[in-house]
This record gives sequence, C-alpha cells and structure tokens, in this order.
Amino acid sequence: MAEPILQITGLEKTYPGRGAAPPTRALENVDLDIRKGEIFALLGPNGAGKTTLIGAVCGLVRPTGGTIRAFGLDLAKDWRKVRSRIGLVPQEMAVDIFDTVERSINYSRGLFGRPADPARVEQILRSLSLWDKRDAELRMLSGGMKRRVLIAKALAHDPDLLFLDEPTAGVDVELRRDMWKQIDLLRDQGVTIILTTHYIEEAEEMADRVGVIDKGRILLVDDKDAMMKSLGRTEAQFALDVPLHSIPADIARDGLHLADNGMTLCFRGGDGAGGGRESVADIAQTLARLGIRYSAIDIRESSLEDIFVNLVNERPEIAA
Repeated sequence: MAEPILQITGLEKTYPGRGAAPPTRALENVDLDIRKGEIFALLGPNGAGKTTLIGAVCGLVRPTGGTIRAFGLDLAKDWRKVRSRIGLVPQEMAVDIFDTVERSINYSRGLFGRPADPARVEQILRSLSLWDKRDAELRMLSGGMKRRVLIAKALAHDPDLLFLDEPTAGVDVELRRDMWKQIDLLRDQGVTIILTTHYIEEAEEMADRVGVIDKGRILLVDDKDAMMKSLGRTEAQFALDVPLHSIPADIARDGLHLADNGMTLCFRGGDGAGGGRESVADIAQTLARLGIRYSAIDIRESSLEDIFVNLVNERPEIAA
C-alpha cells in the first residue's frame, strides 16, 4: 500500500491556562492517515479541535507533541518544502482589503516561490467566476466573492494537499454548489482535499471518507459508505387507530417501543444495508395478522448527520 500523503501520529496540543484557569487540551493523541487523491471530511462540533488540527499541519499552530509527515517528509524538519505543497482556505479573511483581486492572487503565488504565470492565474479566477472582478479591491466585494478569493489564493501555488476550513459557512446555496463543482474538478486533477464543514450534507455528498472529532479526540474514521452501512439505522413510526397498552409478544423485539400514550408504535434498528426495512415489513405484516390497524407509516433512514450526532452524544467515555 502506498504511503499516506499525510500521516499524523500521536498529535497533541495543549494551551496554557490564563490566571487560575487550567490548561486546555485542544488535541489529544490524534492519529490520522490521509490517502492521496481522496476527499476527507472532518466533522465535529464547535471547539472540537478541527481548526487546531488544520493549523498544526499548515504550520500555524505548534504542536505540544506527536509527529506530522506529509509527502514523505517530517513537517518539523522540512516545513518549508511541506508547506509549499499545501493550500489552506481559512474561515476568516486576513488580507489587505485595499488590494485588488488579481494582485492578491499573484502575491499568494509568489509567496510560495512559484514563478509568475498570468495564464494560470486567469484560469483560476475564471474557474471561480472572479475574472470580471480581477481589478476590484477586496473591500468592495460581497461576502460570497471574498470567499471565492480565499479559495483562489489557496489554489494560486497549485498545492497537492488542500485544506478547506468551513469553506461554505455563511454563503448562499448557489455559491455552495459552485464550490462543490470546483472541489470535484480539483479531485479530478489529483488534489487531495481535507474538508471541515457544519453542512453535513456536503460530507455526505462529496467525501470518500469521514472522520469525527470531539474534544480533541478522534472518535471514528471510516469510508463514508461503510460508516453509513455499519452505523445507519432504519426508523419507523406506525400511527395506530387504537392505543396499545403493551407490545404484543408476536412483534416484540429490540428497538421497538410505544409512544404518544400508546398511539404510536416506534421502531429503530437494522443497518444502512436495508436490514431495518425487512424488520419494518415484518412488523407491518404481524400487525395486520393480529388485526391491529394503523393509519400511516413514516419510515426514514439515518443520514450522516444522525450518525454524527449519535457518535458525539452517545460516546461520553471516548469524548470525555
């Protein structure tokens, strides 16, 4: 198996406390391997450690412990070589607001030692619908356009590994879709992408693998489809015509309970492979055989968001 493009081992980051406050552990024994050419989505609530982890890889945060290897190089020893091959789209814009779009992109390219290439810069700006704004000062742009500029700056030196830290936070649906298209294009070009997002449908739509982080610790990393299959569940609610005081023995099983004073029969079980739907069908047939009438069935499959919420809320022994 090829060496991971990024290999993080035992990564730690502790911030000293202020005054009488105790130190804060932002990252705790993080192990993570990223495969070349994949889109990896890192999910976690606010304060989980996502931005700290990205900052450590991008040289913006100095780790307390552990090692980071990228492109076969040790970040601590060869940080200039490593950093020149990494792009970062941060959450916040920290640029000269009086600079023009094109000049800002050219500056970012030169900052990483890349030679001037007007044709390449034009290509990047056109791909992000920024070419017509190339002479505009950054302060005159809308929030969505500024977000596009951040992406253009990250792409200016043609990185092999691209970090997108909440790239679509606060932007409209149209821009979000444009960014998804741009990410697809980058993947086709062989760029490895690590994405953090609050919009879990982005991860569900685009990611090859998903990692969940909370309180500085990695809870789970898996292929998205495998995660959906192993942790996904089928949920069904039968709206009964007459309340039940207890569940008949013929349909009793794990994941089945009564709600709404016996007017709703609820089931949660199976997996993302569809096993839960077989149980729902069996319950429906048994209810009909027993003469228990119902007016409606509401069936849904777990989304990646459901899985994420359950992981964070139901595994305190890991996240604590």
